[in-house]
Amino acid sequence: MRRMQSSGTVTLIAHRGASALLPEHTLAAYARAIEDGADFIEPDLVMTRDGVLVARHDRDLAASTDIASCAEFAAYAVPRARGAGTAPGWPCENLGFAQVQQLRATEPMPSLRGRAHDGRFAVPSFDEIVEFAESASRRVGRLIGVIPEIKHSTYFHSLGLDPEKALLDAIDRHAYLRTAPFGVQSFEVGNLKRLHEATRDFPNVFMAQLIADLDHRPADRKDMCYADMLEPVGLADIARYAQVLAVHTPRVLPIDPATGAPAAPTSLVAEAHAAGLAVYAWTLRPENCFLPPAWRCQGDSSTRCEAGARRELQALIEAGVDGVFADDPGLCRRCMEAGAN
Repeated sequence: MRRMQSSGTVTLIAHRGASALLPEHTLAAYARAIEDGADFIEPDLVMTRDGVLVARHDRDLAASTDIASCAEFAAYAVPRARGAGTAPGWPCENLGFAQVQQLRATEPMPSLRGRAHDGRFAVPSFDEIVEFAESASRRVGRLIGVIPEIKHSTYFHSLGLDPEKALLDAIDRHAYLRTAPFGVQSFEVGNLKRLHEATRDFPNVFMAQLIADLDHRPADRKDMCYADMLEPVGLADIARYAQVLAVHTPRVLPIDPATGAPAAPTSLVAEAHAAGLAVYAWTLRPENCFLPPAWRCQGDSSTRCEAGARRELQALIEAGVDGVFADDPGLCRRCMEAGAN
C-alpha cells in the first residue's frame, strides 16, 4: 500500500506555478517555479469540448485569458453570474482545444499583481506540462513532481467528458508519470478512489484529498460534509484511497480573532499522521491580504510582505505539516534553506 511518509523535509509545491510572479498555469510560471526550487508544479485541470485536459483554475476562460477581447469568440459567450447581475462568460468545455490554443493568459488578480505579463503566454495542455516537466528535470538534474488537481469532475461527467480517463491515458502516454513523483488532487472522493485503484501498479503515484469549507459537501457525496471527513473515522476512510490530506492553512493554524495572529496549532496534523496521512497546507501567498492580520507589513492589502510570509511558513513547519502549496516557491525555498543553516 502506498504511503506518504514524512522524511523531515517539507515538500514545496508551486501553486499554479510561481503564480505570485507570472500569470498562473503557464509554462513560464512553471519554469520560474522549477528554477526557484519547487519540488512539484501544480496544474489545475479542466476539459475542452473535445476532451483535452488544459491548465486553468476556472472553467470560465474569461477569468484568466484574453478571450473577452477576441471577436472571433463572441458567439461562444454565455451569461454568468457577476455580483448582483450577469456578465459574459466563456466555459472551457464550449471550446475545442485548437481554439483554446489561440488564447493568451492574463493575470486573474490584477489589483494585486498587475498586468505586465498579460497576453504573452499560451494556455498549456496537460501533455505539454508533463513534457515540460520531464525536459526541465533533465536540465536541472532532479525529478520535478507533478500534482494536478482535477476540477469539477462530476460536472464534466454530466457532459459526457471523463477527466479521470484522460489522466490515465496521459499516464499511458508519458513514461515520466510512471516514474517521477506524481500526485492527483481533488475536492471530490469518487474520482480519487477510481484513480487509486487504477494506479496500484505505480508506487510513484499518490492521491491527495482536498478539504474545503467544513460545512460544504463534496460534489459527489451528499451523505457527508468535509467536517465529517476530518473526524477519526473519516480520516481512516481517506487513508484507504489517499496518502495526503490537503487542507487550508487555518485548519492547522487557526487565527485568533482577538489578536489577528495564529493561535496554537490544532490537533489535525497529529490525527492525520496517526491515520497514515501526510498533511499539505494551502496556500501560502506573500501579499498582505492573504496573511494573518498581525503578521502583515505596513502598506495596503496588495503590499508584498516577505517577513509575514516567512513567519507563516515557519509556523506551519513547526506545526508539523509535510508539504505546503505556495504562490512564490522561491521565497519559501530561501526561507527553508535559511532555517536549515
